[in-house]
Amino acid sequence: MSRRTTAMSVSSAGAEFTRRELTIDDPAADEVLVRVEAVGMCHADLAVRAGEFPFPLPGVAGHEGAGRVEAVGAGVTSVHPGDRVILTFDSCGVCVWCVSGEPSRCLEFVAYNFTNGARPDGTPTLWDGDTPVHGNFFGQSSFAGYALARERNTVRVPDVAADVASAVLAPLGCGIQTGAGAVLNTLAPEAGGTVAVFGAGVVGLSAVMAAAMLPVSKIVVVDVQDARLDVARTLGATDVVNSRTEDARERVTEITGGGPQYLVESSGVPAVLALAIQTLAIGGTAAVVGVPPFGATAPIDVADLVNGSKRIIGVVEGQSNPPVFLPRLAVLVATGRLPVEKLVGIFPLEDIEKAADAMKAGTTIKPVLVPS
Repeated sequence: MSRRTTAMSVSSAGAEFTRRELTIDDPAADEVLVRVEAVGMCHADLAVRAGEFPFPLPGVAGHEGAGRVEAVGAGVTSVHPGDRVILTFDSCGVCVWCVSGEPSRCLEFVAYNFTNGARPDGTPTLWDGDTPVHGNFFGQSSFAGYALARERNTVRVPDVAADVASAVLAPLGCGIQTGAGAVLNTLAPEAGGTVAVFGAGVVGLSAVMAAAMLPVSKIVVVDVQDARLDVARTLGATDVVNSRTEDARERVTEITGGGPQYLVESSGVPAVLALAIQTLAIGGTAAVVGVPPFGATAPIDVADLVNGSKRIIGVVEGQSNPPVFLPRLAVLVATGRLPVEKLVGIFPLEDIEKAADAMKAGTTIKPVLVPS
């Protein structure tokens, strides 16, 4: 039978999150009902609230859920009731990229994660009485007490991470895997290589943590907030640059001896992206993970790009295959090599607006919401 759940909904672009008591469907054959124990807040959730993402409103966002399986559909075999799980992005499972083990490049990624506001077949998952409410954001809409996901985007927590709190595991589903994956899966710096990270939010700092596990020679972080740069140092940055008080291009070039060979751009600011590409060493590679509002463009010096033999790679969700990559990240957290807990600040779910304010102000790097 369907269940009642508290959810934090956005009624229209620019409106605040508000509490609603909704009904959530029972799981279909390929679905998993999860009791949410924690859910991270990400830039994409605030973009939904601002009307910058193509997710239909009114609706329920939230896409870094973690919790316990309550019920599964008849066709689900990889998780069972009682299992601890991490929720992540959804994918179709049948396109050329999905069957090749690269679901972050799914040909239907936008529809499955943003634009439908419902199941892939168009049927709703959330209801206010007889009125459907848009859900299925990133295949979960986990700003709620319960979330309905598909088996494809539900990953069991490995036994070695059994003692890790859900509030620490939840951000692995998007922000952590995006930054860490950009380094480990996409750039894969060689020993002695130089890495620069532009933007010291949760994605950028996850890239720093990942790079710090590798035998690279320099990890340079660029941001405008000294507090975040201080955190970057504690996570393994060898050098930091405040671009408000220093010439970032000049300083990063000096520190790395001609420019970084590998770069992660996580700020989502087009002008910063252009600057970062100019900073790259000859033959360098930039992994672009920051996402400004849809339709934004950046001015790129084409001669610099061509003459410098520079490569720019757009990276979605850390080029991750979640059933493989998320358990590996969970093990790294459990063994202390990926100290995600240093980024997390916990808020009750109903204090979601306070969490959003803390995230925008930079006083909390990764707000995590806990349903009551």
